[in-house]
Amino acid sequence: MKDTKLALILAAGNGTRIASRSGELPKPLVSMNGKPLLEHVMTGARQAGIDRFVIVIGYRGEVIKQWYESRPIDGVQVTWVTNPDFKKANGISVLLAREVIHENFLLLMADHLFEPETARSLLSQPLGLDEVTLGVDTKIGGVFDLDDATKVRLDHDRVVEIGKSLRNYNALDTGMFHCSPALFGWLEAAAINGDCSLSDGLRLMAQNGCFKGFDIGDAQWQDVDTPEALDYAKQIIAPQIQRSLGIARPAYV
Repeated sequence: MKDTKLALILAAGNGTRIASRSGELPKPLVSMNGKPLLEHVMTGARQAGIDRFVIVIGYRGEVIKQWYESRPIDGVQVTWVTNPDFKKANGISVLLAREVIHENFLLLMADHLFEPETARSLLSQPLGLDEVTLGVDTKIGGVFDLDDATKVRLDHDRVVEIGKSLRNYNALDTGMFHCSPALFGWLEAAAINGDCSLSDGLRLMAQNGCFKGFDIGDAQWQDVDTPEALDYAKQIIAPQIQRSLGIARPAYV
């Protein structure tokens, strides 16, 4: 099986809930412990073996491109995709990458922090031609802001339901997916009036037995959606992740 070397990062949203900290900056450039969230994500993926990125931008996308081009990561190729409809659900951002992705890929969110070893372990799991595997956290009691987390119901290694409003669940969505290109077809099938969320397409995959879960065990992760989540990540999550990432590159100013 060919190793997955490509990551798709969703970085198009305007991050209204963290605007009190981001100001005019797009959310992916919000600083955490000396460098932007997007840099944390890209560096972690690079250490997990990724050497090519497709990054979907929308809100103030040119600022994100300018930031990266002023301090690119060595040995990495980046393809930029612009989503003019960034106010729609995130499934549209994924679909816009369809024309440039024709192989298995790691799907990441620009505001989800993770340990590189977690991504490496996820990518080592076998992936069928029509499958997606989600990194899931079964340590439900230890998650910050459980109300905001996307819930998952697992049956052994299969995801059978996913959504923020689930009442019966036994895991949480970490925002990290190992995907076959089949995901694009399911998202297209789920779209209504030109709009769909990633979860909409994944629900169809779950109904057809194509959606798997991979338990990340004791690994740390954090969705940075609010000022409170950013503070928590700075104090609790980032120190552990930083030990894995090594010395940070210069921060965005």
